[in-house]
Amino acid sequence: MPGDDYNVDSFTAFFEGWLLRQQQYLDELLTATRRHPDDAADNGDLDDLISRTLSHYEEYYEKKSRIAQRDIFLVFSPTWFTTYEQSLLWIGGFRPGLIFRLVNESINDMWDDQVLRIGRLREDVKVEERMLNNDLAKIQEKVAAPPLLEFFRRQSHDGVTGGTEMEALKAAFQSVLASADFLRRETALKVAEILTPAQTVRFLAAVAQLHLRIRACGLQKDAERRDPGCGGVQ
Repeated sequence: MPGDDYNVDSFTAFFEGWLLRQQQYLDELLTATRRHPDDAADNGDLDDLISRTLSHYEEYYEKKSRIAQRDIFLVFSPTWFTTYEQSLLWIGGFRPGLIFRLVNESINDMWDDQVLRIGRLREDVKVEERMLNNDLAKIQEKVAAPPLLEFFRRQSHDGVTGGTEMEALKAAFQSVLASADFLRRETALKVAEILTPAQTVRFLAAVAQLHLRIRACGLQKDAERRDPGCGGVQ
């Protein structure tokens, strides 16, 4: 039987705690970027910070995978995200190509070889994204009239278990989500392998900053939607 990890309320509590740790990691990353602006000095201590930060993301994906096994529709319309965050989702998470925008914005000292390898990886990821988009489109063809996001919300809210066709649909969504999450994780890891430790710390700091900024923006938008008069509150 599923444990607490499969319960939406406990996952929401986990996610809120995970975001607090995300802020703590960001603080560490920003401190490290000031202490190690480049790779001229011995940056051995950066490897530990990078490893812990990547493990932090891995923990989220592991928990997410568990709840997806119980309610795949919920993961495609996650209640632990704000409305704004949900509007930015691509197959249950961020679009892998976003990573390269963050690399470009945070790293300005790549060697020619690094630029070449990042460029090749970007093209490979584009191909994978197109394939996953095609896979998702094929699944969508099996879903009747309602828009896909509304379909997910209704299925999750109703707790639909369904028969053979519904089970096949769930399996198809679980498969495309697993592939998308794998691409997200592998892309980040491959980028970290290409970059130096100091560059990786800057990249991870940019990732965390964007994530937390989007979260804060989403919370503000939701608050304003509930109470239009709160828009001016700092």
